[in-house]
Amino acid sequence: MCAIGISALAALENPALAAWLSGVGIATRTVDPQQAPARDEIRILSASEIRQATVRDILIEMATGAPSLRLAAKGLPATIRFGFEDMAFGLALVAELCRPAARPAVGEPESAIYLKLAEKVAGSDATVLVLGETGTGKEGVARFIHAASPRADKPFVAVNCAALPDTMLEAILFGHAKGAFTGAAGASEGLFRAAEGGTLLLDEIAEMPLPLQAKLLRAIQEREVLPVGATQPVKIDVRIIAAANRELATEVAEGRFRADLYWRLNVMPLALKPLKARRLDIRAITAALILRHTREGESVAWPTANALDRLMAHEWPGNVRELDNVVQRALLLRMGDRIEADDLAIEIMHHAAPALTVVPAPSVRGANLADVARASEMEAIRAALDAVGGKRLLAAARLGISERTLRYRLAEMRELAAA
Repeated sequence: MCAIGISALAALENPALAAWLSGVGIATRTVDPQQAPARDEIRILSASEIRQATVRDILIEMATGAPSLRLAAKGLPATIRFGFEDMAFGLALVAELCRPAARPAVGEPESAIYLKLAEKVAGSDATVLVLGETGTGKEGVARFIHAASPRADKPFVAVNCAALPDTMLEAILFGHAKGAFTGAAGASEGLFRAAEGGTLLLDEIAEMPLPLQAKLLRAIQEREVLPVGATQPVKIDVRIIAAANRELATEVAEGRFRADLYWRLNVMPLALKPLKARRLDIRAITAALILRHTREGESVAWPTANALDRLMAHEWPGNVRELDNVVQRALLLRMGDRIEADDLAIEIMHHAAPALTVVPAPSVRGANLADVARASEMEAIRAALDAVGGKRLLAAARLGISERTLRYRLAEMRELAAA
């Protein structure tokens, strides 16, 4: 990626900025805001340098009070404002605004080194094996390798080997001739040929049945595929990236994976650590997710320092997918402008409803009408949120009330639960 330009004044006002960006793998250089930027160049300028800014620039202001981020719109550059207390997340947001779309969000220097290695691997045609727990971002790494490779302008095709029936996987991968099996009214080229010239990601490769592993091995070795029902192989030019959430060496030792295929795939292994071992990545990924889930025209909701501490202290057994769920729920259910620690429904992720302790409905005997009505209303709200996966707008529509009224009811429920 090209170096990000930082004006001398922005660097002076934000001494940690250049070091932070360098630590996450984003190169910087000093620029003169008076000079016209290069095409597509991103610059970070002081807010006082707005007259020299273009729509691609980022204006940064250090100030006390509530932090804010106004995204670029209507010809105006992005403007970010934060104080010392919110500096960590502010710098994460700045890095996110600079990050190329294909590059995964990272905050750990070790993760930046990992991406540097992946970028180096991308320059070759070597087969890559990405290992890591479910939800750690293996497909994101595969897409990054493709985007950084000479094949970037060709297709990237991903297939989840665990999500397809064994009986159909061969035809889906290698294609089939017309009439090759019942229902094959026409021929199909298959995913190998769909990825011609580009990259094919074989996700969850450990789930591939043994008989098909032999055919995959031949396809990789000979660089050709034999469509189901065909008599002549077809040459292919495809870069293979395989991904697995289990250690393939163990699968080989236990007879569930072919040793020869394992060695063919294991040319360049890249192991992704679980999210709990990448604490600073949590902050960077949270910034990326908040921006992704903020609709156009909405203000960006900043997590408080306490909320960030809580996110970074969690073990994240579901990795990035669990973090994404938590962030989406917090954006929907927050009671104020910012995401507070109490807005993070982390401990009860197995529930579809938001993190609310619902007061049990009183028994009819001995209960007054107001208590019964309140308990019934709370149960109706809980059921509505359950039914729509915690989405407040949809729940309000289901209940026939406004979203604002629903927010008031949720606040009352929390007060009752805390009493």
